[in-house]
Amino acid sequence: MEKQTRSILEEINSIVPKKDKNMIVESRADHVITSVINLVHLIKESYSEEDAQDLTKRLFNSIKTEDPRKFNRGMNRVKNENKRYT
Repeated sequence: MEKQTRSILEEINSIVPKKDKNMIVESRADHVITSVINLVHLIKESYSEEDAQDLTKRLFNSIKTEDPRKFNRGMNRVKNENKRYT
């Protein structure tokens, strides 16, 4: 009878559970949500209340419609207004 040998990597792979798609999605979602929350706080700290509300609304709308140009248009508007006053 022949004895089969396995490499150390095969042994480790058989012990470590495979990555679950649900875990990956949950982890990535957690990172994205945390980043968006931090971005909203930064927007509120950096712009006037009116501009912050508009940019936040555009941010969520851009995510919902999968169109980043909506947020970019708002940022361009704010930049152009700031150039006029400086």
